[in-house]
Amino acid sequence: MKTLVIQADYLTERPFEVIEKKGMGHPDTLADNLAEFLSAKYSNYTREKYGAILHHNFDKIALLGGSSFVTFGKGYLTSPIRVILNGRASTKFGQESIPVDRLLIEWSKDFFRKCNCLYGIDVDKDLRFIFELSNQSSPGKTHSGALVKKASRRFWFEPRSLEDLPELKRLFSNDTSLGVGYAPLSNLEKFVLNLEKYLNSQEVKKQFPWMGTDIKIMAVKIKTEIQITLCIPQIANYVHSIEDYRRNIKECYNMVKALSLREGINLSNLAINTRDNYKVYEIYLTATGSSLESGDEGLVGRGNRITKLISPLNPYSMEGFCGKNPVYHIGKLYYLAAQILSEDIYREFHIRNQVFLASQSGRDLIDPWVKVIVVPVGIPNEVVYKIDQKANRFIKKIPLLTERLVAGAFQLA
Repeated sequence: MKTLVIQADYLTERPFEVIEKKGMGHPDTLADNLAEFLSAKYSNYTREKYGAILHHNFDKIALLGGSSFVTFGKGYLTSPIRVILNGRASTKFGQESIPVDRLLIEWSKDFFRKCNCLYGIDVDKDLRFIFELSNQSSPGKTHSGALVKKASRRFWFEPRSLEDLPELKRLFSNDTSLGVGYAPLSNLEKFVLNLEKYLNSQEVKKQFPWMGTDIKIMAVKIKTEIQITLCIPQIANYVHSIEDYRRNIKECYNMVKALSLREGINLSNLAINTRDNYKVYEIYLTATGSSLESGDEGLVGRGNRITKLISPLNPYSMEGFCGKNPVYHIGKLYYLAAQILSEDIYREFHIRNQVFLASQSGRDLIDPWVKVIVVPVGIPNEVVYKIDQKANRFIKKIPLLTERLVAGAFQLA
């Protein structure tokens, strides 16, 4: 099907925006990044050992908060964070069993060691693993009939050989789903991204070790007025009094104001930790720098979208793309492809645009059911033609994204 390039008059800079960003230590962001880390690890392991990326989806992983003790100058976990390893994975290849449980525990611990998101965590003591993995295929298999032994669906997660991996013969969409992308980001979206990146940078953490990573940003623009509310956890080991805590809030305020001035964002209002009650010491003081330590929960797909933001006035899909199979899962590949294509179109033609790619289950992966690109009214026909051709060439190369995904080349959340 030919790409449909539609001209619309609604692609303008909006007088109203609301943008949310969940930082690297937010439970939802941690769940997303853990799921993607495990998918890449599993993909590389099975390809090296068996010659192909075996079927798996880790996009239903959840993190359930533990409990903690915090006071000025001291904080520690009193019960572990629960890691629910939920989803599906191939547990067997031929006659060989795959030690999925052991591998996922090892890789999960490795993730938490490397992510630098939870201060002072002991991965052997402060994490408890719960397995809810399945090796059942989606509906479609039958258990009767003369041809059942030839049907690959029955052996989706226990392939007898590479012959039971149908995507090696024909790469097809596993689902009927939608991927969306848009470009460019607005100035406020760019600022929100830069602000979280700056506050969670090694440079800032070295200077202000009391600052946790579970930073949440909500930004609102109404015409020319921009307001931002921040939630910034402080780490108890570095905060010895309420005066320290209040001084740290003031330092955060000054940092954010300074960055906004450097980036040309005129803040009419900035609020930090609005729930604090200094009279009774109800403050955002933590042991680890994340709300995950005490009751909060993280689930794949509940956090940032493919732009690493939550911008509800722009198009987005509800797909939890992290942890999905990188070979054929449309909820990951089309979502990522749509965003990359949109950015490429803007980079080449300097045209604001939106990209929509929809699949049909079983259809060739490089032949989306719907391919729509929305551009502003008044774009010359020759430019529309060039965009159409660029999109068609790009879509044929979507399978190349798999290699980059398993190499960890994308920060998806």
